[in-house]
Amino acid sequence: MDRNFFRRVETCFPVEEKRMQKKLLKEGLQLYLSDNSQAWILQTDGSYKQVTPGNANPRSAQNTLLETYTG
Repeated sequence: MDRNFFRRVETCFPVEEKRMQKKLLKEGLQLYLSDNSQAWILQTDGSYKQVTPGNANPRSAQNTLLETYTG
């Protein structure tokens, strides 16, 4: 899959509202760190290895968000 590394713009800004901070942690960072189905881990040689659920229940961050917000 081609990626848009050369024409994209990324921004950062503080999130000061406590309720939104908690939501971002839960639905952003924690959810994506627990993904064991569609995540890839950067290896020391610069390559990527896809994460597999192994014996754990499969967890997909994107599928979880789709189910949450589309019913």
